[in-house]
Amino acid sequence: MTSGVAGTDLHAALVRLRRVTGLPVAFGGLVEPCRPQLRISELSGTATPALRSLAVTSGNGLGGKAVALSRPCAVTDYSSSRQISHEYDVPVATEGLRSVLAVPVVVRRRVRGVLYGALRTAQPLGDRTLHAAVEAARDVEQSLVAAEEARSLLASAPAPASGTRTEATATRERMREAHTALRALAPRITDPELREELLRACGLLAPDGPDGPDGPAAPGAVDLAPREVDVLTWVAAGATNAAAADRLGLRPETVKSYLRSAMRKLGARTRGEAVAAARRAGVLP
Repeated sequence: MTSGVAGTDLHAALVRLRRVTGLPVAFGGLVEPCRPQLRISELSGTATPALRSLAVTSGNGLGGKAVALSRPCAVTDYSSSRQISHEYDVPVATEGLRSVLAVPVVVRRRVRGVLYGALRTAQPLGDRTLHAAVEAARDVEQSLVAAEEARSLLASAPAPASGTRTEATATRERMREAHTALRALAPRITDPELREELLRACGLLAPDGPDGPDGPAAPGAVDLAPREVDVLTWVAAGATNAAAADRLGLRPETVKSYLRSAMRKLGARTRGEAVAAARRAGVLP
């Protein structure tokens, strides 16, 4: 999953970078595990395959410098710049690139990839372009973090306990914490396929059928909107409307509206009844 998801997010970030800045070319790749180099895997706007699969060693060229320094780097004329080494002049010249910037994708203080933007003319790349590239790199960073946290939560989710009631209760609480964390991660993921996959993983943590921990399932399907489930998830975790709004990036009034709608669909009169009904319906773990 990692390489496919990462590639999708990288490509989406490169397309956005070109659209926002007007740069004709953007490309990038991830640092290879346990190796001091990144490999260019995604191209947008290129005219040749010269850069595809290019391995860039830390410290070499513009991208390697960005990896080594863990900060954005730019040159106005790549082939003649004295600020970088020139191991990759041939593929860069083959593509006809002159002004180039490289922005690292940094996750937990470790460079995980680099996004490049480039012009085919030698002219300075302004602050607006640099800012857009940094924002694109941050989008990729957040997606990588979200994917890693989701995998960690799923890997650590325990199997249903077959022991004592205390063990079963502890297991349910851990599953509910994992469900809440996954729902919180979903809005941060820009790739729609990964976001949908994460929400499906949330569904795996919810009880299924009449043997759920809160009693028999409610009759009939409950058609809750995704945001209604998000709000109920935070209500179940003990959050106030204001705290849920802060977590979800919504106004408190909007959270109240979603909660009222969910309560009406669930036939609940209180917040607690809504959470219990959602659990009986298999919407919440």
